[in-house]
Amino acid sequence: MSFKVAFIGAGSIGFTRGLLKDLLAVPEFANIEVAFTDINERNLDMVTQLCQRDIDENGLHIKIHATLDRREAFRNAKYIFSVVRIGGLEAFQTDIDIPLKYGIDQCVGDTLCAGGIMYGQRGIAEMLEICKDIREVAAPDVLLLNYANPMAMITWACNKYGGVNTIGLCHGVQHGHWQIADVLGLKQEEVDVICAGINHQTWYISIKHKGEDLTDKLLPAFEQHPEYSKTEKVRIDMLRRFGYYSTESNGHLSEYVPWYRKRPEEIKDWIDLGVWINGETGGYLRVCTEGRNWFETDFPNWLKDKPFEYKQENRSKEHGSYIIEGLETGRVYRGHFNVVNNGVISNLPDDAIIEAPGYVDRNGINMTQVGELPLGPAAVCNVSISVQRLAVEAAVNGDDFLLRQAMMMDPLTGAVCNPKEIWQMVDEFLVAQEKWLPQYTEAIAAAKERLELGDLLPTKDNYTGAARIKVKSVEEMAEDREAANKNAGEADKAQERPAEAIEK
Repeated sequence: MSFKVAFIGAGSIGFTRGLLKDLLAVPEFANIEVAFTDINERNLDMVTQLCQRDIDENGLHIKIHATLDRREAFRNAKYIFSVVRIGGLEAFQTDIDIPLKYGIDQCVGDTLCAGGIMYGQRGIAEMLEICKDIREVAAPDVLLLNYANPMAMITWACNKYGGVNTIGLCHGVQHGHWQIADVLGLKQEEVDVICAGINHQTWYISIKHKGEDLTDKLLPAFEQHPEYSKTEKVRIDMLRRFGYYSTESNGHLSEYVPWYRKRPEEIKDWIDLGVWINGETGGYLRVCTEGRNWFETDFPNWLKDKPFEYKQENRSKEHGSYIIEGLETGRVYRGHFNVVNNGVISNLPDDAIIEAPGYVDRNGINMTQVGELPLGPAAVCNVSISVQRLAVEAAVNGDDFLLRQAMMMDPLTGAVCNPKEIWQMVDEFLVAQEKWLPQYTEAIAAAKERLELGDLLPTKDNYTGAARIKVKSVEEMAEDREAANKNAGEADKAQERPAEAIEK
């Protein structure tokens, strides 16, 4: 069995190496073609060296074709993994820091809220160019497997405007499923769930054990849990007030809704600083920065470490390899996928990207009919979908009027800022991110003129947020090399939230 798989953004060590390990654990895939492409030559070379060493040590004869020319990498590819971060950490820094000047305190800022909207503007502009190359040189039936955030916005744009069959993939459902089993004192495989909604706002609408519905037992179980009662306060409060548990982490969820991060003095009431994903200001930016700095410094030692073993038991919970396995071998795989709704969830818009259960086999990716979400969760999702739709159309058309409307409709941004502040913040964003926003040339020129005129609204220029933690130096990270390696090498940078990490 032979086909070609390409990775774009392959310099991302966490996703690329892990997804390749999963893929090559499938016995039938021992002779596939693999291509890596990235714009960062150094990172591409380092990741290629590590992955090629893994391949060689596992006795396979695959030779990775690494290139800066993405069209070359895409040529005749049947599957393409997208793990790109357009603008890298430089742009990501502005996604966090500019909103802080206006009082918008984000934990992650890559899916919704002010940072996620701007991340989408950069990502969509480039992904449409990437899709053009895919259409022209990849296999006719190519499938784009998108791991890049903002998941819903990018998957929406690629399907509607990119002309490439795209599925969005995330690991949030798997981890929440594990948490639910944990608080109920059961094994994960013993708990049957139906989870549906939109990416990062997906809801466990059915939880059963041997046919018994356990949904009503979830709230007291979480409230009494020694760890989660302290680390998942936002998720537990949403469960209390909406009746269903949400997939997304405490920090992520807190920035998607208007209630938990709008008053700086109350933010620490809802978060925990033991692990960044529980709500730390700019937490994901910090760990990504630390991971990049560590990997680039310590790379020579990585080549001396034990290589990955391509074994079935070592595969992660990421959906990508299982989808390709199902399509190619016919083995049935069930997962939760991000696709165009088209009636899967009947009370969410048909054009939206929803996340819901699906099955994969030789016949393709088949989504089950969920029906209606409960009204409360559906309302939360619909607010976010409106923001996503505005942001997608703004990015595709370079329409800063729609971009400003997306910002106004964003729940947390609207809870913190008034319209004039939002307008000025968008001007700052456009100017700061000019080199990644080619579709906004005219709007950027006008924004520069307004900012240069002065007479601006006052901002909190030195405000660092309610719960900011300093980025560790390489020397500090070297004190615990195992932890530093884990941070740099994992796609999910918060897989483990140990009880001992809880802030006392």
